[in-house]
Amino acid sequence: MLWMAAVVIAGANFMAVLDMTIANVSVPNIAGGLGASTSQGTWVITSYAVAEAIVLPLTGWLAARVGLVRTFLWAMSLFAVFSIFCGLSTSLEMLVVARVLQGFAGGPLMPLSQTLLLRIFPKEKAATAITLWSMTTLLAPISGPVLGGWICENWSWSWIFFINLPLGCIVVFFATKLLLRYELPRKLVPIDAIGLVLLVVWVGALQIMLDIGKEHDWFASTQIVILAITSAIGFVAFLIWELTAEHPIVDLRVFRHRGYMVAVVVMSIGFSSFMVLNVLTPLWLQLNMDYTTGQAGRTIGWTGVFSLCMAPLVGRLAGKLDRRKMVCGGLLWLSGVTALRFSGSTDLTYWQIAFPLMVMGLGMPFFFISSSGMALASVSPEETASAAGLMNFSRTLLGAFAVSLMTTVWDNHATLNRAEFVGLVDADDSLINGLVQSGLPLDVSQSLLERLITTQSVMIATNEIMMVVSGTFFIGACVIWLAPLPRSWHGPSGGQVRASKG
Repeated sequence: MLWMAAVVIAGANFMAVLDMTIANVSVPNIAGGLGASTSQGTWVITSYAVAEAIVLPLTGWLAARVGLVRTFLWAMSLFAVFSIFCGLSTSLEMLVVARVLQGFAGGPLMPLSQTLLLRIFPKEKAATAITLWSMTTLLAPISGPVLGGWICENWSWSWIFFINLPLGCIVVFFATKLLLRYELPRKLVPIDAIGLVLLVVWVGALQIMLDIGKEHDWFASTQIVILAITSAIGFVAFLIWELTAEHPIVDLRVFRHRGYMVAVVVMSIGFSSFMVLNVLTPLWLQLNMDYTTGQAGRTIGWTGVFSLCMAPLVGRLAGKLDRRKMVCGGLLWLSGVTALRFSGSTDLTYWQIAFPLMVMGLGMPFFFISSSGMALASVSPEETASAAGLMNFSRTLLGAFAVSLMTTVWDNHATLNRAEFVGLVDADDSLINGLVQSGLPLDVSQSLLERLITTQSVMIATNEIMMVVSGTFFIGACVIWLAPLPRSWHGPSGGQVRASKG
């Protein structure tokens, strides 16, 4: 019964995280089907991520007021319902609204699943619980593009959302049977309405600014400047209010634990870098390498296969080694593998593209599982729900921010590269004339030259993003050493070593 309950909880977490990335490879299909541009189509990804980010810090408050298991059941049920609305959308605006509602419902599922696993597993098996949660959280973002690509190729993009309904019903049914015995007494915690409003204002303003910034020429637009100022003022006001309120809706005091704070910062840096790769790679494969949606999804799916193979080993090592070393090693591995993609070209074969993605999967569990366990091991048991919510909030918000920023930078650099190439390539028209003399019509020759310039411009921009991402992985590997030695870990001899609390 314990393991069945664990599978149900992990399944709910898998669904919530899966929907963060299942639309990644489907963006061109969704944008085309709804009459939107590809850059506008990325709102489908960021709107869900930001809605999740807003509700994630509220998890501790919801669990206390509604009940840990009841909140989990309500969130899972509403997640399935709003998934139907997503699939029935007939315009981009309608889909974005539905994705926001879906994100609000799915947000609590990640930290609640983590908290529930730690609650139902005995203390001596806490590492197993964290490993199970981390495996689903890690595998879901990679499985999303694979599943999304297959569905778009064989059915339509709407089904990437419709599939949540039967899965959601199964999870709710078994969760009702297995988890209610673990319910905690409810506490009538007052509603911090001001804190909630400030949270929505600063996060919402930030994401809207990132989504529409490019279309409005960034800070040359009064609208973007107003959004930036609103977000900055809202963030400062939110911090001041939550740190001084008697019953804050977000318990920021968990950041007093240095080990927790550093682990959360490093997890946010590493996961946002990974999300950039996970969004950018399928877009590049489809728009520049002529891969189909399914082919792009299956290609990046190699990362998930190798991550899944490595996760059990990492789980066993977690109780024996200093987690800082495991996090650092994992991030350095990811940085090095990403560096292999600095010199990509449009002549890359399938296996030249797939190999770095494969070996990347070997390092992801070392980083992700270890940083998750390190963060929650640094707080007291009664702070677990709030700590898990804030950890996932930071990771999700920074991931959405990084994706919005990097897709804009990628697009801008591709445009700049193209402008430079236009003035350099075939300045004397010798190439065009040669193609025409070989028998090709003038319009076909011009199209071929345009295609060459565009693909090379995008390829160089992609390589530049790889350099940035490799650098951020490396920064995360350095930052982890600001954390104190975990307060308890099992040394190589099996004895437990006590260390200072972070």
